[in-house]
Amino acid sequence: MMTDLYDRYLQNPKICTDTRKIIAGCLFFALKGPHFNGNEFAKEALKKGASYAIVDDELYAIDDKYILVKNALTTLQELARFHRKELKCKVLGITGSNGKTTSKELCLQVLKKKFNTLATSGNLNNHIGVPLSILSIGTDTEIAIIEMGANHINEIEFLCGIAQPDYGVITNVGKAHLEGFGSLEGVLQAKTELYRYLATKDAPVFVKDNDYVLIDKIPKECPIIRYGELKESNYIIKYNGAQPFVKVLLNETQIQSQLIGDYNFDNIALSIAIGMEFGIETIDIKEAIESYVASNNRSQIIKTNANTILLDAYNSNPMSLEKAIQNLENIKHENKVMILGDMFELGEETNIEHQKIIDQCLKSGVSNVFLVGKIFNAINNTKYTSFDNTRDLVELLKTQAIEDAFILIKGSRGMKLEQVVDCL
Repeated sequence: MMTDLYDRYLQNPKICTDTRKIIAGCLFFALKGPHFNGNEFAKEALKKGASYAIVDDELYAIDDKYILVKNALTTLQELARFHRKELKCKVLGITGSNGKTTSKELCLQVLKKKFNTLATSGNLNNHIGVPLSILSIGTDTEIAIIEMGANHINEIEFLCGIAQPDYGVITNVGKAHLEGFGSLEGVLQAKTELYRYLATKDAPVFVKDNDYVLIDKIPKECPIIRYGELKESNYIIKYNGAQPFVKVLLNETQIQSQLIGDYNFDNIALSIAIGMEFGIETIDIKEAIESYVASNNRSQIIKTNANTILLDAYNSNPMSLEKAIQNLENIKHENKVMILGDMFELGEETNIEHQKIIDQCLKSGVSNVFLVGKIFNAINNTKYTSFDNTRDLVELLKTQAIEDAFILIKGSRGMKLEQVVDCL
């Protein structure tokens, strides 16, 4: 069954799960969700040009253009696993609480200077996204960078079984998705599933040289490739300031990034180490990093007629928000403003972690702070203005303009804080 399906995939190696994005000749997988049943769209997919529709309800398998399987999602995952075994490219697996996507994009820019390189598109990093990423790898791909996200134990282990990485990196471990992991120790246990998979292949791990928590978790079977500022590192990369954009030194070469915040030093250092490990020339690494501009609401610098905005509204958790506030403190500007949104999936730690952020704001010296979301609004007992939702803040900003300010905007994706940019 899988061999036959794989042969059909090879005839036109395109996969679609959304009838709004049908590619002629693709295989359409009728996935189910909480509010939709993909089987109901199979006929439409075929009309729009799909070669076959993989369905898991016999009521919809009306002719030989429909391939009936027990479970469409499981079949997608198995097809990806089958394809991965046929590939000759090297796979770099990336996971972590923060910085996964930025690191992935930087590594892509560096590696493609020498290799035909593919990376996870957007944030396709879960039980559906990783199979789709693997199935997008062509036979001419030399290196694939696969981002793996998780919000519960055993998810990284499962994704490794599909992606089968040859190298791995955990960017860091912080208080993210505590609702699913239960504790910081649970996060560490889950993320290091990548290490334990790599140990079965005696495969190498990239690790920041001063991240002793992660270094301690690397199995003895994994060669360790250290990077950072310590002299015993395999690749020594020096932090050289961030006012506001991060600068680093690689030997005697200065690299001026377009990434704001000293917390991005780790992401840049990783991409440099990976580039050097794969034999990329220093001049090419420098060009790749200096040309990379963040997008998609991730550490974006936006200059409006009135203000400079650091928009980081794609995601937020206690570790990343704490670092963002610390970074704002270090930026030289007379008028600083913070617009901070609720952090999600923190479970029993929700109020405690939000109160810690409020306390940090009070110590930061930044007086103009707006807190957005039901959690912040419920616990706020300070001079800061707070709101239940982003819409209410937008209405205020329409009447109370902010001018000549450096503004940090950060919150979880669901807060949609990017909506305030037009008012600034």
